[in-house]
Amino acid sequence: MHLDALRLTPDHDIPGPLLTELTALYASHREYHALSGDFPDPDDIRPEQVAAALADELAEPHVEALLARSRGRLVGIAVTLARHPDPADPDPWIGLLMVDAAAQGQGFGRRIAERVEERLRTAGHTAVRLAVLDANPKGLAFWTALGYEVIGHRPDRRLGRPCTVLRKPLTPLPPRTTAPSDGR
Repeated sequence: MHLDALRLTPDHDIPGPLLTELTALYASHREYHALSGDFPDPDDIRPEQVAAALADELAEPHVEALLARSRGRLVGIAVTLARHPDPADPDPWIGLLMVDAAAQGQGFGRRIAERVEERLRTAGHTAVRLAVLDANPKGLAFWTALGYEVIGHRPDRRLGRPCTVLRKPLTPLPPRTTAPSDGR
């Protein structure tokens, strides 16, 4: 699996074939979208709605959408925010992590989270935060199993939905060891 930044066209659009893949990915999560209210009809998620949702995300400074592919197939997306709009919040955020419903249970979510954490650690960050809708116990269980700890509760910034805020320290990776020199 590899994780690459979403590349827009020169007109700042999502390329058509990719938008088709992203729409299928979003549509595979009917249950989540029914509780989140992100789309008017979770049974009929349309490409223009997905494009608008991602455009809203990417309009924020310091936001990056990362696409996860396995064997050429889009299996997930992560949206990260390097700096939170609240200046009192020092940590980057994971705003979204979604794995194609047909690929769930295969470890992609965990691997995407690990790769996002690695990117943030490499960029010099020491922790990462995210928020889980209070109505999403499966999401909360996923993130706590990955070592994220609950640090508070607050409404989300966009729609005011009740959320649990989690944080995970990004411990530095141990230094690489090199083989001892034989003195030659």
